[in-house]
Amino acid sequence: MTSPAAFLAPIVLLLSPPAPVDEAGNASASRNSVVEGRAEPGWRVFDEVRGAPVQRQVRIEQRVIIRIVPRSAATRQGMSSFVEAPRPNTRLVERKAGDCVPAAAVGAVQPAPDNRLMLFMRDRRLYSAKLERSCHARDFYSGFYVERNDDGMICVDRDKLQSRTGSKCEVTAISQMVRQRD
Repeated sequence: MTSPAAFLAPIVLLLSPPAPVDEAGNASASRNSVVEGRAEPGWRVFDEVRGAPVQRQVRIEQRVIIRIVPRSAATRQGMSSFVEAPRPNTRLVERKAGDCVPAAAVGAVQPAPDNRLMLFMRDRRLYSAKLERSCHARDFYSGFYVERNDDGMICVDRDKLQSRTGSKCEVTAISQMVRQRD
């Protein structure tokens, strides 16, 4: 519970007269005088607060974190809203992609073998993001968080993906996965 003194202190400060000032610009000692042999410690505290320098700075920080979730069970079982089902005699091969992918275009994520994350894009493309050696893709089974940059991209050797379990990993390579017929 808040003390009544905390509520009354601003009122006392407003109603109390300003401290007298001598010719040198210093507050006189009459405010901190001794009354009946005792010092008034409460008034000294108010004087110190009143004399504190005023800071006129405002600092506004904005931090946006993007959450990428794993593919849902319904998507995996047959809706295939991200990637068409593989046809017979086709396989996925890696093709070199740029160093960045748009973070807003990533629709879902799924851990893959060889310490990779499969990034399912909203426009039905599929990317593979290789994680640094000290990380494990299986830690990202429940998705990941990434802090939004000014350019809105997830880039190689720049961005760290944070799994929902707490581990942070840097992306070391990004490649696009495309179907190839045998």
